[in-house]
Parts: sequence; C-alpha cells; structure tokens
Amino acid sequence: MKINENTLLQGHQVLLVPYNENHVPRYHEWMKSPELQQLTASEPLTLEQEYDMQRSWREDSDKCTFIIMDKQRWADPSLDEEQCMLGDVNIFLTDPAEPSLAELEVMIAEPSYRGRGIGKEVTSMMMSYGVAKLGIKTFEVKIGLNNEVSIGMFKKLHFKEVYVCQVFKEVTLDLKVDESLQKKLLDNVAHMKERDYRQTWKNRQEVMSQ
Repeated sequence: MKINENTLLQGHQVLLVPYNENHVPRYHEWMKSPELQQLTASEPLTLEQEYDMQRSWREDSDKCTFIIMDKQRWADPSLDEEQCMLGDVNIFLTDPAEPSLAELEVMIAEPSYRGRGIGKEVTSMMMSYGVAKLGIKTFEVKIGLNNEVSIGMFKKLHFKEVYVCQVFKEVTLDLKVDESLQKKLLDNVAHMKERDYRQTWKNRQEVMSQ
C-alpha cells in the first residue's frame, strides 16, 4: 500500500518501517522455518517469489505492512537495518465492498523477542494507524488453535471469538471499533510518534558515515 511507503512509527520498544527490498532476504530466511510456516499458515516461497510478494504488499491498495524493528538496535548506526528486524505486522482489507473490515496479522519471527510485550505494543500501534489512516471499523484475526499465546493476547485486547474452523484448525476473533475503543487505542499509543522514514534513514546513514 502506497500510503505507508515513507512512514516510520516509533513506539517504546519497536519501530515500524515500510517493507523494502533490502528486508526480503532476512524475511525469506525466517519463512524457511516450519514453525513460522505453521503459525502463519504459509507455504514456503522461493526468494524471487518473496520479492514479488514484497512488491505486492508495497503496491496493492488492499494490503498494508510494516517490518518490526528493535528500536534500540536500530539506533546503533553500526548495524545494518536487516540486523534489527524482528518480525512484521500486516493489515489486509478482506472485502473491497466493505473497506472498513480488515484482517490483522502480527508475526514476531525472532524467538528471543517473544514474551516481552512487543506483540501487544505492535498490535496497538497498527490498529491505531489502521483506524486513523485507513478508516478501519472492524479488525479480524485468524489464529491456529494451538497458538494459545496469540489467542490470549488478542483476547486481552478485547477481541471476541466468533468462529472456530476445525478443518483448518484455526479460530477467528474480531473487534469492532467504537468511540470507547478509539479512546483506549489513543491512550495505549500516546507515546507513538510518526516520522518521515526516508529522512530518518538518511540521518542514520549520515551518522554511520562519520
């Protein structure tokens, strides 16, 4: 989605940055993991297919994605950006006839970052962005039945279970955005700052070259 191609969102622990070509090799390595394939209900892709997918997420009007960065590591200009990657977060507009409905996906790919509250922070940041920039009114998540940690996290964020599919072994939860939820989202992400990604990246590179 073009709307976020130059957007950087800064939180307490993370930065959300646009999914660019330089991120694809690391992402491709992640998705070789049988565990992540199972958790995300994904099939392994070739590297070239992964580049095609990145271009699709960048160009298509029904998809919005950010790469999750370790904020502290990203602040170290001696590190390549790919070394700071820890996962991704996506919004997919599931019904063109109802653009206010979106499927939300969060993947913490690096195991060492799980269980630290990052998933909750990223989810709140992405939901706030989706409401403010994309006009999302209902969020939906589909999670494998054995992924109890993710199911628990979304339920703590007030998502409600609406459907269990035994065939695909997944549960669907949703959350409708009302005025009360909008206020909670604003409170949860009051610390979040939106910045110009290209300028911030340029500043980082200039520090690196000194």
